[in-house]
Amino acid sequence: MPITVDSSSGAITIYTDHSSYQMQVDRYGYLLHLHYGPRTDSCMDKLLTYADVGFSGNPYDAGTDRTYSLDSLPQEYPSQGTGDYRSPMLIVRDHHGTYGCDLRCQGHEITHGKYRLEGLPAVCSESDSDDAESLTVTLKNDRTGVTVALLYGVLPHKDIITRSAVVTNCGTEPVTVERLGSASLDFVSGRFDLMTFYGRHAMEHIPERRALAHGETVIGSRRGYSSHQFNPMMILLDHDATETDGNCWAMQFVYSGGFRASAGLDQCGQTRIQMGLADETFSCPLKPGESLTAPEVIMSFSSTGLQTLSHNLHRCIRQHICRGSFRDRVRPLLLNSWETCYFDFTGETLVSLAKEAHDLGIEMLVMDDGWFGKRDDDYRSLGDWYANETKLGCSLSELIRKINEEGLQFGIWMEPEMVSEDSDLYRAHPDWALTIPGEKPVRARYQLVLDLSRREIADAVFESICRVLDQGPVRYLKWDCNRSIAEAYSHGAAAQGRVLYDYMLGLYSILDRLNQRYPDLLIESCSGGGGRFDAGMLYYTPQIWCSDNTDAIDRLLIQYGTSFGYPSSTVGAHVSACPNHITGRTTPLNTRGIVAMSGTFGYELNLTTLSEEEKNEIRRQITDFHRYAGLIQNGLYYRLTDPAHSPVCAWEYISEDRSEALICAVRIPDRGDLPSERIYPRGLKPDAVYTETNTGMSCEAGEMTENGLLLPDSMKEADSILFHFKS
Repeated sequence: MPITVDSSSGAITIYTDHSSYQMQVDRYGYLLHLHYGPRTDSCMDKLLTYADVGFSGNPYDAGTDRTYSLDSLPQEYPSQGTGDYRSPMLIVRDHHGTYGCDLRCQGHEITHGKYRLEGLPAVCSESDSDDAESLTVTLKNDRTGVTVALLYGVLPHKDIITRSAVVTNCGTEPVTVERLGSASLDFVSGRFDLMTFYGRHAMEHIPERRALAHGETVIGSRRGYSSHQFNPMMILLDHDATETDGNCWAMQFVYSGGFRASAGLDQCGQTRIQMGLADETFSCPLKPGESLTAPEVIMSFSSTGLQTLSHNLHRCIRQHICRGSFRDRVRPLLLNSWETCYFDFTGETLVSLAKEAHDLGIEMLVMDDGWFGKRDDDYRSLGDWYANETKLGCSLSELIRKINEEGLQFGIWMEPEMVSEDSDLYRAHPDWALTIPGEKPVRARYQLVLDLSRREIADAVFESICRVLDQGPVRYLKWDCNRSIAEAYSHGAAAQGRVLYDYMLGLYSILDRLNQRYPDLLIESCSGGGGRFDAGMLYYTPQIWCSDNTDAIDRLLIQYGTSFGYPSSTVGAHVSACPNHITGRTTPLNTRGIVAMSGTFGYELNLTTLSEEEKNEIRRQITDFHRYAGLIQNGLYYRLTDPAHSPVCAWEYISEDRSEALICAVRIPDRGDLPSERIYPRGLKPDAVYTETNTGMSCEAGEMTENGLLLPDSMKEADSILFHFKS
C-alpha cells in the first residue's frame, strides 16, 4: 500500500518505490512533518527535538512546557498566528479584520486513485497499474470555522508525490484568505544548496545554484504569469550533490499564474522550503460555505543525484500531465512563417513556401502573426479574429484548401488573451480589458489583456477561436501571450483580490473546452517564448515554444536549464535563418539542426532563398529527425556537460531498455584554443557492445563510459557531432 497509518505512533507514511514521506499528529493535534527522503519503514519522530528556544512562543495547550514551540518544530502546513514566526502557508483574516488561524487535525481519509482538482490542472492517473492513491488530511480552526483539506497524491512507481490544499469557510461569518500555499517541507538537519532557474525574455531557464543561508531566498512572479524571470520550479540538494550522486528534492508548480517559492534556514539551522500562490494583490474573500483551491505542486526525491530527479519529473510530465492525442505521438514537422517573412506575406507567399516545404519533407505550414484584421504591425487588430482577405487574396478557408493541396497540413497563430486599443473589439468593449478606472493603461507591445476572470468574456474568446478553427482542417494552433499583467482590476468583479486567480481559471476553461471540441488539434503555447513555460500549461498544450531566441548557441544553455524539469517532447525548438534575428550570430546549419532536434523540431526560414546544398542538408536533417524522434521524445535524458562551464555542450538520450543511445555535442564559441575533448556517456548497459550506426564503429559500454568518446580535432567553434549507438 502506498499510504499507511501506524495506529500506535499516529504516523502517516506515503511510500514510493525509492522514497517515503511521513507526518504525525502530535498530542496537541498539530500535524508535524517527520521525513521526506530515502525509503524507511520506521517512525521518524525520533528526529524531533524539544528545547526552550528564546522568544519562541508556546501554544496555550502546552501549559508551562517551554520546550514545545511551533517556531522550532517541523510542520506540514504552517499557518500564521500560532507562534511560528517563520514563513506561513496560510494567512486568514476574519470579518473583524483579525489575523490568525490555528489549525488542528480532525482526521484523514485514504482513497484509491489520484485526486483531481476542479478547474485546475493536476497530475492524472488513468491506469490501475499506476497503483496511485490519495490522502486527505483535514485541519480546522475552531474560532473561524475555517477548514483546510490537505491533499496528497502518490504515483509510487514514478517516485512522485503531489500536494494541494482546499480552504473552506465552514463558519458563519465571511473570512479573507491573504496567502495560500500548496506545499511546505521542513528539514531539521542538513547542509543544502538551492537551485533555481532565472532569466529574461529570449534567455530563459538559466540554472543558478547557491548555498542555502539563514533568512529566506524568495523567487516568484508578480506578472500575472509564471514569467521569463523565474520558472516555477526549484530544487533543494545536498551541498555536495552532483548529477549522479547525492540527495535532491524538487518542487514544480502545476500553475501558470503568479507564484511565490522560498527556501532558507531558521534560527535553529533548520530548513524550510515552500511553494504557492503569489500573495501580492491576492486577497480572496470566502463567504460561509465557499472554498478556495491551491494549485498543485509536484514533488520528487532522488538519492542518486540530479539526473534521476529529472527522469522522475520527465516521466511525470510526459505521462501524467500531458494529455490528448498528441501525448505519445511524434509531433508534425512544421515550417513557421514568423522568422520567414514576419508581417510581410500574402496568400501566394504562403503557397510558395508550402510547395518548397513539401519538396523537402516538411509536413505542416503554420501561418503566424499578420493574417487578421488590419494587422501589418504589432500596433493594432488583436481581438479582431477575422482573415484579412485583401492581404491573403482569398478567404481563410480557401487558403487552408490551397495549403492542403500542396500536401501540407495547416496551422495558425493567435493571441486570444490580448486586445489592441486600435481594434474593433476594444472600441466595442473597452471594459473587457484589465484596466484601472481613471488611469491611463500601462502599455506593453501596444496591447492590453482581456479579463478572462469574467465568464462572458472567456466565452466570447472561446467562440472567436472556434470561428477561426472551423474555417477548415486546422491541425495546429500556436497560442501566444505577449505581455504581462500590470493592472489586476476587473470591471465586472466584486472581489478584486482574486482577479488574477480567476483569470487563470478562465484561461484553463477555454483551453479545456478547445481540447474537448478539437481532440486532434495540436496546441503549442507561447508567451514571448518561455514566459509561461510550466506544468500548468502542459496539461492543456503538450508543447511550449521554449524561447523566442532561436540562436543555436544560446539555445544550448536555455534547453540545458529547461531539461532539469521538463522533457524534450515539450520543448518547442526550430531551425532558423542566419545571421540569427536576435543575436546576429551565424552558426552551421548542421548545428542548428542538432540543437533544434532536441525539442519538437521545425523550421523558421525562407526556403525559397536557400541554396541546393542547404536544401539537401535540410532533407538529411528531416531524415534524421524521423529516425531519432521516438528516442528523443520518450528516452531518458542525460546532461553530459554543463554548457556554462564547459567548452563543449553534450547531452544524451537513451531508450528505457538501454538498447539505443543518441549522443550530441556542440563546441561552444569563445572558449579559447581548445585541446581534444572527450565526452562520457552514461546509462549504458554495463556488459553490452554498442555499434555506432553511421560509421559501423563498435565499442564496449565500459570502455565508452570510462574512456569517453573523443571528439574530432576538426571540430571548430559552433561545430557539432552526433553519435547513434545500438547494442
